[in-house]
Order: sequence, then C-alpha cells, then structure tokens
Amino acid sequence: MLRLWQVLRLLWRAHPVAMWRGALLAVLVLLMGAGLLGLSGWFITATGMAGVAGVGIAFDVFRPSAGVRGLALGRAAARYGERLLTHDATLRALAALRVSLLARLERFPVADLRRLRGASALTRITADVDALDGVVLRLALPVAAALLTHVAVFFGLWALTSHAVALSVAAGYLLGGGLVLWRVARATLGLSGRAENAAQDLRRRAIGLFRGRREAILQGALPPWRAGLDGAEAEAREAMDHLDRIDMRAGQGLSAIVTLVAAGVFALAGWLVAATELDPARAAIGVFVALALGETLLPLRRGMAEIGRMRDAAERVLAEPPEMARPARVAGAAPADAPVLELRHLSLARPGWTRLLLHDVSFTLRPGETLALRGASGLGKSTLLDVIAGLEPVTAGEVLLLGRPLGAWPEPELREALTLVPQRSALVSGTVLENLALARPALTEAEAMAALEAVQLAQTVAARGGTGSPLGEGGAGLSGGEARRLVLARALLRRPKLLLLDEPTEGLDPDMARQVLAGVREFLPEAAIVTASHRAAELEAAGRVIDLKTYIPKT
Repeated sequence: MLRLWQVLRLLWRAHPVAMWRGALLAVLVLLMGAGLLGLSGWFITATGMAGVAGVGIAFDVFRPSAGVRGLALGRAAARYGERLLTHDATLRALAALRVSLLARLERFPVADLRRLRGASALTRITADVDALDGVVLRLALPVAAALLTHVAVFFGLWALTSHAVALSVAAGYLLGGGLVLWRVARATLGLSGRAENAAQDLRRRAIGLFRGRREAILQGALPPWRAGLDGAEAEAREAMDHLDRIDMRAGQGLSAIVTLVAAGVFALAGWLVAATELDPARAAIGVFVALALGETLLPLRRGMAEIGRMRDAAERVLAEPPEMARPARVAGAAPADAPVLELRHLSLARPGWTRLLLHDVSFTLRPGETLALRGASGLGKSTLLDVIAGLEPVTAGEVLLLGRPLGAWPEPELREALTLVPQRSALVSGTVLENLALARPALTEAEAMAALEAVQLAQTVAARGGTGSPLGEGGAGLSGGEARRLVLARALLRRPKLLLLDEPTEGLDPDMARQVLAGVREFLPEAAIVTASHRAAELEAAGRVIDLKTYIPKT
C-alpha cells in the first residue's frame, strides 16, 4: 500500500489548493446532509408536539423552515462545487502523473522500452493511469470526508442530544461499517487485479484479431482466434460478475448497518424520552442524523472494491528502472584532430546475458567515411549500434566519440553529436512538416524539402499536398518504405557528426536504395556513417565493410 500513498501524494501535490477546497466541500456536503435531516426531524417533531400541547399558533415555523431550505440549497451548491473542483484537480493531477510516468520510462534501458511497443503495452499503461484517478475520487476523499463528518457529528450529537446517542451512532457506523468495508477490501484485493488483467487480455486479443483478421482468414486460423477471444471474454465476465456480487452484498450489508444503527438509536431515544432525560424533538435529531450518515458509508464500497486494482496500477506506474552502471557525464573539450568514432577492444553482450556476443571489436572512423557492419541476423549488429549510441552499457572495452570517452559526454551534447536511426522508428500523428520538426523545431519549408529530396521523398510528399499534408497515427498513409525514408530525412536534419543507421534501406528496391544512400552522403558530406547492413546496396555504398562473424568469441 506504500505505492498508493505515493500516488496520492503525487496527485495531491499537482493541484493542492483545488484538492483542499474539494475536500472541505465534500465534508460540508455531508455535514449539510446530516444537518438537513436532523433539523427536519426536530422541526416535524417539535411542530407536532406544539400542536398537541395547543400552542401551535405561537410556534415559530419560519426560522426552522428557512434553515431547512438554506441547508437544502447549500448542500446542492456545495455538491456541485465539490464535484467541479475535485474532478478538475484530479484531471490536472493525472496529467502530472502522466508526465511523471514518462520521466520514469525515460530512465529504463532501451531493451525494456522496446518491449513496451505495441497496443497491449499502450492500453496497459492507459488503463493503469485511468485506474489511479480513483485513488482521490473514490478512496482518499470519501474516506477522509466520512471520518471528519463522523467526528463533527459525534460532538454535535453529544451537545444537542445525549452522550449515549452520540456513542451509539459512532460505534455502530465505525465498527459495523468498518467491518463490512474491510471485508470488501480483503475479498477484492486480488480479485479486482485479476479482473483488470482479464479485461486487458480481452482487449489485447480483440485488437490482435482486428488487426490480423486478413491473415487469420487466409491461414484458416480465424476459428481458434475467435475461440481464444471468447474464452478471454468469459474469464473477464466471470471476474466482473464476481466483483458485482461482492459489491451487491456489500451494499446490502451497509444498508443493514444503516437500518440497525437507526433502529438502535430510535429505541435508545425512546427509552431516554420515557425516562424524561431527553425531550422528543431533540431525540428525533439523533434518529434522523443516524439515517443521514448512511450517505457517508454507502459510496465507500466502490473505492474499497477497486483498491486491489489501484494498488497493482500504482506498482506498475511507480516501478523504478533497474540500476545501470553509468559513469558520470561531464563536459570537456574534444581533441582537434581526433577521429569521429573509435572502438578499442570492445566486447558486448545483450542485457541479462552472460555469454558474449562479440569480443575485441576495434576500428576507427574519420569524417566523411562510411563503415558497414555485416553479419547474420542475431549476431549483434543492432546491439553494437545501441552501445555506440550510448543506449546500452559497454560490457568491456571503450568507445570514444571525437576523442572523448562516450561516458564523458553530457546527454544533450551527445545527442547533438550523433543520431541513431533504429530498425523501428516512430512517426507521430500530424503533418509531414511536424514530423520533421521533431529534429529541429524552427524548421523551414526549404530545409524540409532539401532533406526529403535527399531521401527521394520530395515528389511523393508533393503529390500528397506538400509538407502540410496530414499523416495518421504512426505515420498511417505512407508505405513502409516511405515511412522509413521520412524517419531518415528527420535524422539528416539534425546534421550529426556521427550517423548510425540500422538497415536503412529495408523495404526499398536496389535502385531506390542506391539513390537514397547517395542522397544521404551528399546531404552530410562530412559526417561519419555506420550502417548495420546485409543488403548489397548498403555494402556497396560503404568505404569499408567489417564482417562481425570474425569477432564472435570462440567457445
């Protein structure tokens, strides 16, 4: 539950003034509700007693009735203000939580971040953030408001009625209601998490079936996919039905608590009236207030039923990245005549592996040179580029960029000096120019067209309506080769001293591949370029080719 407390603090600090105002209004709503029923009960009873006593004409009905109307209108206004403030503050807090989540994700290793790609990871993160809005709206505020209201009502009943009435109301609600809510939380702690996981599995399977329906039909795999989707739906429905049954029984239990407390107070008040220790009108205050306090109890069951889901979401959202041994990066001048890139006896392994992929890799690359890394799939080409880009730690050896160890570069300067275009790069929903402007915010139309011309994409973009033409989510509207060339054009606009390309011409025909590689070199004549290659066009464009199989460690 420590994570839930951390999430609550994070959400509360995002907009504390609005949160406090919402919390105070929530308490005010409950107090006005109790005051409204208590005053109404006193008014009705006192009016009846005055009529029985024959002094009804002298009884002041105007001030109590004005109080009833004032409490009713004030309660409605306070409820509106409480909903407005708390929901606004919670939405602002969730925005801050998303920023905090992205900041945490930024510290994760690249290998872990790459596993987050895809619809299932996105829906998982979205559902977790949405689940955490209940920490404030359905858990923290209702529980705090209920406790504060019971404390205030306890002292009010003690002063207006009798200590016995105040104690019986407090004991009945806090003990009886607390027991029911504790049992709800205990019963649903693991169940709500399983229900959320089942719903996520159903969503993942549905998205997979929708996106792969054509392949499923062609391969004759649609019936098994549908059967798996039906099974996931049945599991999710069963879990939700179980939660609904618990929620329904909890509602019945809490309603019984309200009824029993009210009946007990009614009997106690009758006994006190019979013993002449309390007049009937004041005794009615205790009975009606006991009924009104049911409003503090019944809404809590939903928050308690979802506490397991909130806990699991908080654990995932606030998960800390694994510690990585990285040297401190400090600024320093680069030697004037240093090569752009130098690898000295570099060895590397994939994260979590004990077996080395490559051993004793050494080479030097100067401005204007192009080096191709050749090797079979899985040999470590992409991992080597990640290490050179500073995205993965060096297992052994040393990487020098412009004569300085890679770890000595401050992060902003490192990203200015080198750019990596991985196999899978992202495009955003927006115009072509907005996608290119990610590399350079103050991008002009002429600069954008020059980069598009270099990757042989200018005519395609012009036919679509120019750089202002919109793209869908993930670059939808472009073919795979066109999207890859747009990502490459964005990398060129950064004008790095070292450009790392992981299979840059994948999906292009040989002639187009040669034109694109020539355009890249023409656009960046002084840059050093390293490509992870297996295609003939990429190997031909390189001044040197290194076959990584010569660096495979001997077993």
